[in-house]
Amino acid sequence: MIIILKNTAPEEDVEPLRKTLASRGFIVQELSSDGAKMFGIAGDLSGLSEDDLLHFSCVEKIIRVREPYKLAGRKFHPEDSVFDIKGRKLGGGHFAVIAGPCSVESEDQILSVARDVKAAGASFLRGGAFKPRTSPYAFSGLGLDGLERLKIARAKTGLPIVTEIMSAEYLEQFALDVDVIQIGARNMQNFTLLRQVGSIKKPVLLKRGLSSTLDELLMAAEHVMAGGAREIMLCERGIRTFETATRNTLDLSAVPVLRQKSHLPIIIDPSHATGYWHLVEPMALAAAACGADGLIIEVHNHPEAALCDGAQSVTPQVFRRIMGKVEKIRAAIA
Repeated sequence: MIIILKNTAPEEDVEPLRKTLASRGFIVQELSSDGAKMFGIAGDLSGLSEDDLLHFSCVEKIIRVREPYKLAGRKFHPEDSVFDIKGRKLGGGHFAVIAGPCSVESEDQILSVARDVKAAGASFLRGGAFKPRTSPYAFSGLGLDGLERLKIARAKTGLPIVTEIMSAEYLEQFALDVDVIQIGARNMQNFTLLRQVGSIKKPVLLKRGLSSTLDELLMAAEHVMAGGAREIMLCERGIRTFETATRNTLDLSAVPVLRQKSHLPIIIDPSHATGYWHLVEPMALAAAACGADGLIIEVHNHPEAALCDGAQSVTPQVFRRIMGKVEKIRAAIA
């Protein structure tokens, strides 16, 4: 619901409405468009009467928003969101690249990769401390020890760190130590975890589920935002189709569709989408060309020896080449 206020309404007439909405537990977002002041209201509106709202002298009219995602949608936030995370801007024309290994394996490994990706122009360092694996016998990360190694790499390179949370058990640790919390594809609809992560109000990288629609992705973002967070990045990482030539199918049409529906920045993950390192470059360039706000790319200094997803990891040398080409693509479409 959007409540449009009268332009002539003084603040003393608006404040009772604001307090009434807050007292009933609604999320109230104050908006403005073409000089008009508005309140965007999110929450369970089933018991909210339009007639009761129109009794407030400051209310001009009421518009019902049909889309179930309010905070994540463009109706409540017409302009593209721009996030400033540790001095790195993202969204609204600002492009950012997140790079690093699938999994943190050792201090030397993560520090070496961090230095290489920073030199090539990456804005953030990614690395898995906790790894969700299909097989219970596969390497599943170093856990908190891996997080400590990520913190060392951040301290020595200055790159903010992005890593995936698997359980609310480590929420307090992530709140203290992680710059961007990643919600993986397998947890995209773990609604309890989404709200718990949202409650600590840190930036979140939300990956699309393997078989999820774009509306379901936006509703997952809504859960995080309803928890309190506002800096949400939507990540397309490939969806499951009948095709077997690639690990998943990269849905680049998600970029313009999400751009129309949402103000949130859109990140493309060509590594998980394709599953093969030689396909990462063309898909990264295509993502830049179709208007994505950033990329997340797996980089490993020795992919052939990687403990996780080596086949889709590029070397630092290939990553440097990709970064140079992405810059040219973005300059061409500007």
